[in-house]
Amino acid sequence: MSEQRMKQNSQGGPMGRGPMSGTVEKPKNFKSTMVKLLEYCEKYLPVIVISLLAATAGTVLQIIGPDKLKDLTNEIMKALPAMINGKPVLGSIDMDAVSKIAWTLTSFYGISLLLNYVQSLIMATVTQIISKKMRTSISVKMNRLPLKYFDSTSIGDVLSRVTNDVDTIGQTLNQSVGTLITSVTMLIGSLIMMFYNSWILALTAVGASIIGFGVMMFIMKSSQKYFKEQQIELGHINGHIEEVYTGHNVVKVYNGSREAKEIFEKSNASLYSSAWKSQFLSGLMMPLMSFVGNLGYLAVCVVGAALAMDGKITFGVIVAFMMYIRLFTQPLSQIAQAMNNLQRTAAASERVFEFLDEEEMENESGKHNKLVDVKGNVEFKNVKFGYTPDKPVIRDFSAKISAGQKIAIVGPTGAGKTTMVNLLMRFYELDAGEICIDGMPIHQVPRENVHAQFSMVLQDTWLFEGTIRDNIIYSKQGVTEEEVVKACKTVGLHHFIKTLPKGYDTMLNDKASLSEGQKQLITIARAMIQNAPLLILDEATSSVDTRTERIVQAAMDQLTVGRTSFVIAHRLSTIKNADLILVMKDGDIIESGNHDELLARKGFYAELYNSQFEAA
Repeated sequence: MSEQRMKQNSQGGPMGRGPMSGTVEKPKNFKSTMVKLLEYCEKYLPVIVISLLAATAGTVLQIIGPDKLKDLTNEIMKALPAMINGKPVLGSIDMDAVSKIAWTLTSFYGISLLLNYVQSLIMATVTQIISKKMRTSISVKMNRLPLKYFDSTSIGDVLSRVTNDVDTIGQTLNQSVGTLITSVTMLIGSLIMMFYNSWILALTAVGASIIGFGVMMFIMKSSQKYFKEQQIELGHINGHIEEVYTGHNVVKVYNGSREAKEIFEKSNASLYSSAWKSQFLSGLMMPLMSFVGNLGYLAVCVVGAALAMDGKITFGVIVAFMMYIRLFTQPLSQIAQAMNNLQRTAAASERVFEFLDEEEMENESGKHNKLVDVKGNVEFKNVKFGYTPDKPVIRDFSAKISAGQKIAIVGPTGAGKTTMVNLLMRFYELDAGEICIDGMPIHQVPRENVHAQFSMVLQDTWLFEGTIRDNIIYSKQGVTEEEVVKACKTVGLHHFIKTLPKGYDTMLNDKASLSEGQKQLITIARAMIQNAPLLILDEATSSVDTRTERIVQAAMDQLTVGRTSFVIAHRLSTIKNADLILVMKDGDIIESGNHDELLARKGFYAELYNSQFEAA
């Protein structure tokens, strides 16, 4: 599909928009996006709830700790000297009580540690499972999207959704959900315990913290849009880098480095701006809460000292409050950080769900018709098609092709040649008309069954990282070594492969130095191995030299025997032996016949043919 899309883009179809085109959509509601994420994770919610209950229980045990420390402090205070009859007298310490409190505290903190460990283990596992599921969903979605989606979307932006956005969701969920629950529990629990011990000191502590809490809410509200912009700009910059380095040679040849750099700098500056603002605002949380905490310590010490002097509270209450202040203010900063992270999650989730919600191709599970033992008769009946409704590319295309014929399709750039082949293979759906193979309308047959009837060799080669043998066989099952060797000998590739250190087991990757011609020969051998009843050759010899072209052309002549072949050609000298030549212009067939007949008419084909030799 990638090959066909690239070729379509070069032959009059809509060019994919650049990564910087379009407008940034207004972020959706945070709540609705998070609800959608929860619905997506519905299967794992029971496990997540168990994890959060464990975190809550562990936090409650930590909250009880300072109250026990208050009792411990009061027991120790009993040993301080007391004035009796004007003389200081030392008190006694109940070591049994001290020991009991100490062991109770140790048990509480130990169980809390265990519960927090369980929570971390469960959340780490669940979030990675969700990330894996999300990547799988995106991968499956890609195969269900119509080709027109990729005509209007940067590939780099799609890749950014698979990598950056999914990773953001997994990491922030793992770090933030548990933190948010424990922090809220800690905040509420410590507040209750403070009021339980002294309502005056509790109000003092809350009053010192309320200012910081208000500022925190303002910052959280302000930072959401910057997190959204950050994720979008990250997709833009990935798309630009992917495009530039894929076409690195073209950029160099046309001295496009400066323009590419300017686009990159613009995108990078936007990413810097949004990332700086979001990170700066989120970074304010810790120092702000630290200031609030210190202010709370000071207020509790002053007010607590006055209350202790009046005998309204014990010294142990002050010690407990010093810890509760930390337990009360620390969650505020953690909640702020968790909410910022959840906003990043919402921004990334919005982009992922936006992709998953794209309109898919028609579900064809109910189609039971199959193309079996295809002979190769093809008929186009009044076909009409446009990539956009207001710009038709194929206006009224009709043709009838008999099995085994070699059909050449010629015409100027943008005439609709490759588009017609795209429609034949059901890469796009017709606006009107019908295409039949052996009398069966292809829209009544599942796409996979239609694709299985074709072998295809395009101008743009496509090879994946793997051995030469794997690239030739591709998805074909049951191919023998003899069949692979025979196909390579037919296209004149076998001798070259045998000169390689590992022969057919040579890995094709960035380090493999193959010429464009050699890459094309591999794709031709692949088409031979597929052995499909219909064949598409889209300027298949354009990347090879003249001598190699003769070898390939001879191989193509053998390949087309017994198959209905569609040859898209710009060099008209290569299609002289075609059974039928269809001349297209502006989406219509304006002439048809064999080479000699069309030359004799001295029409548009004759002009095209003669102009090539005049240019030469």
